[in-house]
Formats: sequence, structure tokens, C-alpha cells
Amino acid sequence: MVDNEKLEELFLELSDKTDGALNALSEEYTQIRAGRANPHILDSLKVEAYGGISRLVELGNVNTLDARTLVINLWDKSLLKSVEKAILQSNIGITPTNDGNVIRLSFPELTEESRRNLAKQAKKMGEDAKVAVRNVRREAMDGIKKMKNNKELSEDEAANAEAEVEKQVKKVVEEVDKLVEAKTKDIMTI
Repeated sequence: MVDNEKLEELFLELSDKTDGALNALSEEYTQIRAGRANPHILDSLKVEAYGGISRLVELGNVNTLDARTLVINLWDKSLLKSVEKAILQSNIGITPTNDGNVIRLSFPELTEESRRNLAKQAKKMGEDAKVAVRNVRREAMDGIKKMKNNKELSEDEAANAEAEVEKQVKKVVEEVDKLVEAKTKDIMTI
């Protein structure tokens, strides 16, 4: 595609950063609870354990019991109270049930209004991802312009490179739209 090393590096960076924006959006979407039990909602939960802070996934298993219930089975039962406290302090909005052996999280049915609010939140996250992708595009275009001004690229090469950047960014924006649409559909499905 490109025989200019700097240009090749620019496209690699463009690809890495746009992939990063997509991955970040996907990761954020795992944190949105859509009325069903999803173990990933606890991925970022930090728990005070052994005199430090640990992630919940490092302390035990999180499993789905049924469509609306998660079960947290800790390897060290002495941490049950700490995990329960961390869940209550987090913003997931679920009250844990501790039976002395495991912690259960029961996800309530979402109301229509809360589904709409979550869908709005998902769309906003998608827009933020698009802004990040556009910033990456701007950086790439500035890099191409700089190479052209330094006579490292001809007018035609610069125009072709800019068209290629636009093509790649358009593809990523379409993928973001697909992710937003899928998550919105997931949230609004009862």
C-alpha cells in the first residue's frame, strides 16, 4: 500500500488508536447493566483485601446462576464482608445478599424509563468514541500535511494518503454505530 516508512508508521498508529477506541467502547458497554446478570459488570470492582486493594476477579469466581442472578464464590470466605462493602459502595445499584458462603446479586427488572436512560448513556458513549476517532483522524491528517510541507510526500501521495485515512476512519465510525445500535437493542429488549 505505502512505500514511505513514515507514512506506514502513521497508518499503523491510526489503526492502533482507532482499534483502541473501539475496544474501550466495548469495555464500557460491558459495565452497563441491561437487566440481565452479566459477570463483566463486576470486572472493575476493587475490594480491600489483605491490607491492599485487589480486583474482585482475583479473589474468587463470579458466575451466572440464572438470567437475573450472579453468584460470587470467594476462595477466602473471610473476605465476604469486604466484597459486600465494595459492592454497596460501587455504583452498580444492586444490594448483595451474603449467606456466609457466597454472595448473590439479584438484578431487578428494568423499568421503561431506566431502559431509555441506559440507551441514552450507551449512545453518549458511542459519540465519545467517535470524537476520539475523529481526533485520531485529525492527528493523522496533520502528520500527512507536515510530511507534504517537508517535501517527504508529493501532492498526489498526500491526497491518496488523506483519502485512505478518511476511508479507514469512516469504517471505524460505522463499526462504532453498529456497536451502539446493538447495545441499544440489547438494553431496550425486555
